Amino acid sequence: MDEEIITIDGVIITPLKQINMAKGSIYHALKKSDISFHGFGEAYFSHVNSNDIKAWKIHHKMWLNLIVPLGSVKFVLHDQRENSNSKGNFFEVLLNSVTNYKRLTIPPGVTFGFQGIGNDINLVLNVANIEHDPDEVANFDLESINYNW
Repeated sequence: MDEEIITIDGVIITPLKQINMAKGSIYHALKKSDISFHGFGEAYFSHVNSNDIKAWKIHHKMWLNLIVPLGSVKFVLHDQRENSNSKGNFFEVLLNSVTNYKRLTIPPGVTFGFQGIGNDINLVLNVANIEHDPDEVANFDLESINYNW
């Protein structure tokens, strides 16, 4: 499976395999042989209501591997890293399990937020390389970054 590097340094979008079966489908998420695998710390789900926005957040140590198994979620990334070649760039992607089933890998230091787009359940799976540590993450108000959701 080819992995595609996009407009923010270190961010990767990976097409994921779905195996459709009569009694229920299989949705791949992450293998340790994937280049976007940086170790395992924890996996958790985050729910976002339709049209609600959860932004902005930045992890200083954590690599995120975000997958949308249910619903549709718009992710917006902003690179504010001082020494990055893509400093100042924005990137947005809409992920869902029907038409765009992919994994979004975000390196430490990239600011991001997301919005529930689907009308029903919008669920995000994060397979992170470290366990949650409240001292390595920072949250910012929605208005702190000039972006038109």
